[in-house]
Formats: sequence, C-alpha cells, structure tokens
Amino acid sequence: MLLHLVLAVALFQDSALVYNGRANRIHVDVPRIDTVVKVDGQLDEPVWARAARLRGFSQYQPVDGRPAEEPTEILVWYSPEAIYFGIRAREIHGNVVRATHANRDNIDSEDQIQILLDTDDARQIAFLFGVNPYGVQQDGTRSSTFGGGAGGASATGGGFRNVNPLEGSVDLNPDYFFESRGRLVEGGYEIEVRIPFKSLRYQDARVQRWGIHILRRVQHSGFQDTWAPAVRAAANFLAQSGTLDGLHDLKRGLVLEATPTATARMDRSPTIGNGRDYKRRSDLGGDIRWGIRQNLTLNGTINPDFSQVEADVGQVTLNERFALFYPEKRPFFLDALELFDTPNQLIYTRRIVAPTGGVKLTGKLAGTNIASMIVSDDRQYSWSGAHSPLFGISRIRHDFGSNNTLGAVFTAREDGGDYSRLAAADYRFYHSKLYFAQFQAAESWTDSLNNRVNGSLLQADWDRTGRAWGFHYTLAALDPGFDAVAGFVNRTGILRVRAFNRLSFYGAQGAVVQTYGSFFGEERVWNNSGSGHGLAESTESITPSATIRGGWQLSGAVTHSYFAYDPTLYSGLTVEQSTGSVTDTVAFVVPPPERDQWGGSVRVTTPTYRFFSGTGSITKGEVPIFLEAIPGRSSRIDAILEVRPTPALRSSVQFSRLTLQRVSDGSRFSSETIPRIKIEYQVSPPIFLRLVSQYAARSRLPLQDRNGNPLLVNGVRDTGRTTNEFSTDWLFSYRPVPGTLVYLGYGSTLEEPREFRFQNLRRTRDGFFGKISYLFRL
Repeated sequence: MLLHLVLAVALFQDSALVYNGRANRIHVDVPRIDTVVKVDGQLDEPVWARAARLRGFSQYQPVDGRPAEEPTEILVWYSPEAIYFGIRAREIHGNVVRATHANRDNIDSEDQIQILLDTDDARQIAFLFGVNPYGVQQDGTRSSTFGGGAGGASATGGGFRNVNPLEGSVDLNPDYFFESRGRLVEGGYEIEVRIPFKSLRYQDARVQRWGIHILRRVQHSGFQDTWAPAVRAAANFLAQSGTLDGLHDLKRGLVLEATPTATARMDRSPTIGNGRDYKRRSDLGGDIRWGIRQNLTLNGTINPDFSQVEADVGQVTLNERFALFYPEKRPFFLDALELFDTPNQLIYTRRIVAPTGGVKLTGKLAGTNIASMIVSDDRQYSWSGAHSPLFGISRIRHDFGSNNTLGAVFTAREDGGDYSRLAAADYRFYHSKLYFAQFQAAESWTDSLNNRVNGSLLQADWDRTGRAWGFHYTLAALDPGFDAVAGFVNRTGILRVRAFNRLSFYGAQGAVVQTYGSFFGEERVWNNSGSGHGLAESTESITPSATIRGGWQLSGAVTHSYFAYDPTLYSGLTVEQSTGSVTDTVAFVVPPPERDQWGGSVRVTTPTYRFFSGTGSITKGEVPIFLEAIPGRSSRIDAILEVRPTPALRSSVQFSRLTLQRVSDGSRFSSETIPRIKIEYQVSPPIFLRLVSQYAARSRLPLQDRNGNPLLVNGVRDTGRTTNEFSTDWLFSYRPVPGTLVYLGYGSTLEEPREFRFQNLRRTRDGFFGKISYLFRL
C-alpha cells in the first residue's frame, strides 16, 4: 500500500511538470533550483530531471492547428542568476537535419529552435534567442507591431528587419550574451541554453510573470511548429504566448559593461595625388552600458563605427525615384532599438552619419516604455558647415488594456541657428482577436539656411488577420513641407489610399498543395503639392502564391498601373532640336500620363536541401522611364543560391539584372548587372574567414525625349553614364562573445571600360582595416 502511494505521488509530481501545448496547458510553474551546470549540450546532469517539460507542439506554418509531425521537448528551470533551457528535438524522417557551423545570426536556412521571452508580459515585444542543432546563435527582438504606409520602409533578409503582417517584425541586428551548445544525436539533436538575467530587461518586481513562445523550424519539410498553439486567425502573434509563472528573487547583479574600441585604416585612391601613398587613420572609441534597474538602461558612446566589415548589398538604382533603405549596424544604436519603433519610420538612426558621441536612456518607468538619446554628429554634415549637428530623439509608449498602445515621438536636429523638429502621437488598439486599428499624427518644423517650412503627416490603418480572409487598409496624407529629419520618410506632398485583401486556402494533410491564395491590392496616390493636385499614380495587383509539399514556394504577380509625371522633376530640362543646319533649344514639355501599363512576375523558392537552397524571380512589364518621362519596358532577373558543401564552409551567390528599353524606338535605355558572391569558412565557433566579391555594371544612354531629340540638363547635353566596378573584401574575424572581437581585412575596388572583360582594370580604391574591442562585463 505504501509503495503504491509513493509511486502515485511520484507519477503525480512527474505529470505536474509536463506542460502539453496541445492540451492548452501553457502556464508553466518554472522550478527554481539553486545550482550551476556546465553548458556543453549534454542534458545528463540530475538537475534536468527536475525541470519543467514543455511538449505537445502544434504546426503553425504552412497550416496551423495540426499536431506537429516531429516530436519536440523543451526543459526549463532557473537559478537565481539565469534561466536554462534544454532542447530535445527528434526527427522521424531519418538523417535530414539541416545544420552547419555558421556565423552568428546566419542560420535562417537551417533547423533551429527560437525562444521568445516577453519579460514585460505585455505581448508587444519579445527577446529572441535562436539556436541551430550545433548551438550556433541567433538573437534579436520580435515585435507585434509593423509599420508601413506613408513613407514607411522595411528591409528584409540578411539579418535585417523583416516585416510580416501576420507575425509582426523581427530584428536580428541586436546581440545579447548567452551560452548555448548543441549536438546531433541519433534521431535528431539536443541543445543546452543558458540566458543570464544580466542580458535581459524585465519588470521591477519580486515575483515575475513572463510570456514565452517556443518555435521550431524544420527545414526539410518547410514546417514551423509552436509549443503554445498559435493560429493564423489572430492579429497579434505574441498575444498567443504561454507564460512562465512564479519567477521570483532574480539576481541580476550589477550590470555594467564597457567596450573600448580601437580602429585603424590605411586607404589609397590611385586617382588622387600620387596614387601610391596610403592615407593612415586611427581612432579610439567605445561604448558603455549601465543597467540602472532591471528595466532601465543608460548607454554612452564615443566615436561609434560601422565595424567596416561588409559593404551594404548592392541595389538596383538607375530607375529609382526615392532613397533606399539600409539597416543600422552600430552597437550603440542597436541596443533597445525596438523601443524606438513607430508606425511610420520617424526614427532612423542612420541619418546620424558620423556621430562623435552620445548618450541614451531606455527602459520602462511607471508602466511606460521610454527611449531617448542625444547624439552629436560630425561637423562635415552640418547644413552650414559651421557647427556639429546635435540630434535629440525620444519615443515613449504606454501599453494598456488588451495589447493596446498609446505613444509619442519627439525628434530634433539642432545645427547652430538652423533646426528641424518633429512631434508625433500614435494610438493602436485591438477591437477583437482579429482586428486592430492604428492612427498616427505628426507635425514637423524646419528652418534651414533661411528657408522655413512646416508640414504634417496623418495616417490611419485598419487590419483584419483572419485565417481565410484578411485585409489591410491605409489612408495617409503628407504635406510637402513635412520633414522627418531623423527618420526615413522618403516621399511627401501626397495623399495615399491603399487597400489589400487576402484570401487563403489550405490543403488536406499530406496534399501536394499545402496552402494557396492571393493578395488583391489597389493603391491611389494624389499630389498634394504645387499647382497639381490630380491623380499621380495608381496600381491594381493580384499576387497569387502557393506552398508545395516538401518546402517549395511559388508566387507571382500581375499589375496594372497609371503614372502621371511630376512637372517639378523636369524644370531643369530643355530639348535640343535641329532643323537642317539650324540647332535650337526649346522648353521641355511634360508629357501626359502613362496609362494601362501592365506587368507580371513569377518567383520560385526551393526547399532547403542539405547542401543548397535557392530563390529565383523574373519580372517583366511596362514602366515609366522617369529620367526621360517616356514609356519603357522593364525586364528584371533576381536569383540567390545558398551552397553548404560542408558544415564549416558556406557560400551565397546573388545575381540581379535590370534592363530598361524605350518603347518609342526599341533602344536599350539602361542596364544594371550585379553579381555578388560571399564565401565563409568557420574555422571554429569564434573564428571565421570571409570573402565578399561584387561586380556592378551600370550603363545608361544619353537622355532624349520621346521624339529622339537630345535632352539638356541645366543647359548641358547629357552624355549618359557607364560604370563597371569590381570590388573585393577580405575579412578575418575573431568574436568569442558579442562585444569582444578582432577584425582584420582588406578591400579594393577596380574599374574597367567594358563590362565583365577583366581587362584594363584600373584600381580606384583599396585599403586595409582593423578593429579590436573587448567587452568588460561586471
């Protein structure tokens, strides 16, 4: 009898530690165990038998709600100083795990586990800690909000901010200190993770309740599973998290980090001076970070740099009208960057080009998120050339009710007597599980070089995220005088209406076509500046897509467009006309709008095979050639091939080609061809070698009007433009932990008169660089 009682108690205790997501048992009482284990990927210490067990995963992509095919078990416990996770991921389909010894954050194409910790339990922002089967780390933040609309922008891929209307946004640029080790085992893989409380911001309370999501990506099938059973019919992904309950008496200790940095460069431009001497430059700088409280951090910086390890990926530019978006990379700006998010990108720290120093305060006070910085930019970027511009940037946001938010933004650029200032407010609320509405209003005031202007931005969004049907509607108005000098709003003076509807369908389990559907979009843009207030452009589009069994993804688009040329863009143009032996110059007459322009595209993404994966797309259509204000035809090819021949060696080959052809005479107006290759060899977890090589061949014919007459720009005949640049960057990197690193590298750029001949190459730039920094962490 006693034996039966003991066994019953043991079984009850064991079942009490099992939390089955399929049974909606997602509120976890995490055991507190005052011990320390070595993070080695071996889950054989006795403490793991006392951990809470998270089981019963559900499929989230491509079809939600079904039981996960691959068994996954997460073990979790915490000590006074850190929280520990043990991962047992089983694979029932044989030896199909995809994993390499990749560089940090570069595991998107591999099997992985993501741990999302919402330490505020507000369902708005979560810390992201990802690991692949070897324990290679990926980290950043995941937010429930996403921007867009009037002037908003997002970059995708490559560790940059990725925005998905179903899931919010992910930013993999921030780095956090945590430990992880993993190993392949028979039938899957196991990983051990330790996240110190020093690396987290959390509530200022003795007893904590954190939101938690666990995601597993299975690359051979293309499936994504979650422990808390998330569904697609929900406007907030993080609101579907489970919880870690009863965390108490966490010992964060003193959080004080100092990262002194030394950089050195030797640059040479053979076309300047004697072309033989290198210009040497060295600099000292550093960052300091002080955790004032669990949820309040003070940062300081002197001479932050971009690390100079890899140039921004080349983008097609010859027929672009607006500025291109590039991601932030400097550690000072990346820390708590998610707290500066706004519906429109009114804060974009790369507008601070070469900061000399700054301070930043981020965290939470009285239930309100605060983020504020003051940064001085280099004098060479002053409007007048006489002062060092000073940026002041603040963002506050209060979370209340059921995931609702109320926020404000204040930015200023003070440049001697010149200035540009902005104030904005935004409100977001969920009026059911499926719907949210979002509003933002902003006003800017600019006085630069005796030119005083002001303007406003108004925007409203309404969104439905349903499983089969969803939509996103936007109404925005931007005055011509609106200037987000510390943000990224690249188009003003417009009224814009956008309407996107989505229909989604799901195949039966095991079907060849797992998901299929389409977006139906319509957009209208009216001028809101100068003498013209008519329709500027419009687009209707149908974008079908499908997910095929095994991980294949197919998508395409059909578009129908209207475009009216803006007269203000052609004020400096005149036309050279010849009659017999007489040449005369006449005013350029802006042509009527381009109507009924059709285009289409198709895109294919392969499954993630063991040694490679790839994506290719073709786009063709009728487009305006903006520089000449004439109709054209566009043809574009983009392709990416990821090759992983060994766990330590990986390469990425990218190719983009765009050609524009004049409709009037069939001549080729311009062409851009940009191949790029990146090869990485991971010598050991902290050491890797990288080669990045890119060729950018760009050519454009002299400008002419639609009758073939030459165009003059400010009275000078345009002669066209041709550049053929071949650049190569080598890098040796040693980075045992974020903040401590050694970079040594060399980069060069060569030009040649004819593309891809590799003859008569002329060096236009080359240089050596080095960087050393060390993280002192108390």
